[in-house]
Amino acid sequence: MNDLSMHIIDIVQNSISAGASRVVLSVDENPDADLLTIVIKDDGKGMTREQVSRLSDPFFTSRTTRKVGMGVPLLIQTARQSGGDVRIESAPGRGTSVTATFGYSNIDRPPLGDVANALMLTVASHPEMDFTFHYRYGSAEYDFDTSDVREVFGDDAVRNLTVLKNIEEMIKDNIREIRKS
Repeated sequence: MNDLSMHIIDIVQNSISAGASRVVLSVDENPDADLLTIVIKDDGKGMTREQVSRLSDPFFTSRTTRKVGMGVPLLIQTARQSGGDVRIESAPGRGTSVTATFGYSNIDRPPLGDVANALMLTVASHPEMDFTFHYRYGSAEYDFDTSDVREVFGDDAVRNLTVLKNIEEMIKDNIREIRKS
């Protein structure tokens, strides 16, 4: 995967496949601590301890359409090669939390990529779901939630591509402004 936003899409897709109705994505860029942290939490069906322990195995997958599941093993490899790691917490009926850390300045860390676009592609593909995005750079923060969009503009707003494109640009602008501060 070329950048970390591709890993985000993959893990969020796992959340969707697990029946989640809400996904929370947090991205924390902390150059002073030399740390990039990505957290994806969902309210899906969750996993047993055995399932969680097997996630690093590329030949373990819950899918019936293929016999391999490379998403989580690739994320683990990417995190570890850049001085970080991945922690997965889950329980049946309680959802799943995936926390990936990366050495911020590590030469082997892929770029973050276009997180705003990744988020909007996911929202456009699953407008019935709620998505929360929390972004932090140093001490500056920004939050976005699709439930706020629905509350202000109505339920169909997240189905409107013009609205989604405007939201994507708003998220990009906010990230850009926060990085300047």
